[in-house]
Amino acid sequence: MGKRQESRDRIERRIVELGRRALATEGAGGLSLRAIARELGMVSSAVYRYVRNRDELLTLLLVDAYTDLADSVEAARGATQSWDQQLAAMAGAARRWARAEPASWALLYGSPVPGYHAPQEKTVGPGTRVVGMLFATVSAGVAAGEVPDPPGAVAQALTADLAALRAEYDLPAGDIAAAKCLVVWSTLIGAISLEVFGQYGADTFGDPAAVFDTQTALMIDFLRQN
Repeated sequence: MGKRQESRDRIERRIVELGRRALATEGAGGLSLRAIARELGMVSSAVYRYVRNRDELLTLLLVDAYTDLADSVEAARGATQSWDQQLAAMAGAARRWARAEPASWALLYGSPVPGYHAPQEKTVGPGTRVVGMLFATVSAGVAAGEVPDPPGAVAQALTADLAALRAEYDLPAGDIAAAKCLVVWSTLIGAISLEVFGQYGADTFGDPAAVFDTQTALMIDFLRQN
């Protein structure tokens, strides 16, 4: 049974590798299990023993991409840096990963694939790792007294949702600090996506890295403000 499982794991890893390659060349809409079967030298019916359909392949690719991104961000975070250094390092790692894997970034944060609904029980855990690290880093800033936690009210409709987020990510702060975390998350995803998807235009900025570094610095300054 051990050898069978090793063989199955090896084939599944190869399917994911070929799926990522197809994602880069054909896009999510062009994924084909038949094409992957040809690459593996298998008949289509054999591949279906490992991946039942296109949606299951998309789920595997989502989990793989979320995990790879989170591993890269976690490695950059480090254990000896201050919270603001960690945040800058994590942002830079996310940008580098997205530039190296634009098709996978598009799968995670681009337009939803028509007809596909990601199963929460498989994708939420991997998909929230980076968010969790961001919240933990801001929490360290709050604990250090460098990220203010001012009293203040948000829209009543948000109160319960922010309370749930604070509990989920163990954020020792109020609604305003939690809302700041959301701003950081949306700024990071938006800034990277604008660059990766070419939305700035080809000739607008000569040094995209400098643009992103400026955005990151302003994001950290925003966290320090009351």
